Amino acid sequence: MALNCGMVGIAGSGKTTLFNSLSKGRMEDTQVAGKANLGQIEVPDPRLDAIAAIVKPVKVVRTTVEIIDIPGLTKGGATQKGAGQFLAEIRQTDAIIHVLRCFDDPMVPHIEGSVNPLRDKETIDLELISKDLETLEKKIQRTDKLARVGDKDAKKALTVLTALQEHFENGEPARSFQIEETDREILDDCFFLTIKPVIYVCNVDEASASGGNKYTEMVASTIEKEGAEMLTIAAKAEAEIAQLDGEEDRMAFLEDMGLQEPGVNKLIRAAYRTLNLHTFFTEGPKEVRAWTIHAGTPAPKAAGVIHSDLERGFIRAEVKRWEDFVELGSEHACKQAGKFHIEGKTYIVKDGDIFHVRFNV
Repeated sequence: MALNCGMVGIAGSGKTTLFNSLSKGRMEDTQVAGKANLGQIEVPDPRLDAIAAIVKPVKVVRTTVEIIDIPGLTKGGATQKGAGQFLAEIRQTDAIIHVLRCFDDPMVPHIEGSVNPLRDKETIDLELISKDLETLEKKIQRTDKLARVGDKDAKKALTVLTALQEHFENGEPARSFQIEETDREILDDCFFLTIKPVIYVCNVDEASASGGNKYTEMVASTIEKEGAEMLTIAAKAEAEIAQLDGEEDRMAFLEDMGLQEPGVNKLIRAAYRTLNLHTFFTEGPKEVRAWTIHAGTPAPKAAGVIHSDLERGFIRAEVKRWEDFVELGSEHACKQAGKFHIEGKTYIVKDGDIFHVRFNV
């Protein structure tokens, strides 16, 4: 499964600069103003590297994340001509990366005349909520017609929908609406934009990369109640570092900024946590590979991520932990130490499992 994240932000937030740092500048020459751009980023995983160092396969295949750079919105932008395409891009994403401008730069004037990440956040939030409110009002109209002719399910649904309408009118997103699990199917066909999980990225100047600044403090105190992830990234500096050829040079510049790793690593981990994703591995002389699944995935479903035949003909899974394999140095050693297990169809695949499927089709 490919993780898909859409980047949104006010025009001038540094969103595209961050996109270029994530994609190591590869998309910069192909970007067209007003158009969404797609970057596919390999997920850095030292566990995969450690496994490959032992196996020495012909190739190593990393799992990937797709990042969509969605053109910057302005106040009222969601109702302007062409906005439908941008909103459709957001609708297709698994999660939203909301980039907030948290730096001062007289050479890059803010469209509102001053830097205020909370105002910018509210602008984007209200644009998306307004579109969700339009969707909801259409749903209420359809449901009300059914309720008027005595449909009991429609009457119950109408109570939930009108409560959500008030929630939207108070400027609150769908993801913070409290609803019983049994009632969630009422909203399933609405595909609200604000139901998607959000990761906030505070785009700061280089000097604030490691410690943040007054603007990041404003954001942190505001989003605390949302329970959302917040990251601090100096996008301009990291975009420049990403274009350096040597890994040693890149790490040296990051260390000068007081950082131990690129922002892309932190952002990908945040996306995995937000979407409750896990990674498992397969290994052999031809290929060592990482695979992405949702937490709680049973063994046959995980096998199906590799190939549908493996799920259809699943017999059992041979499982060892990546840390045991790296520590002991071979599958044989894992077996000798009792660190090799045979699991059936009810086994829940864990983050970091090395997985081999026995099947018959």
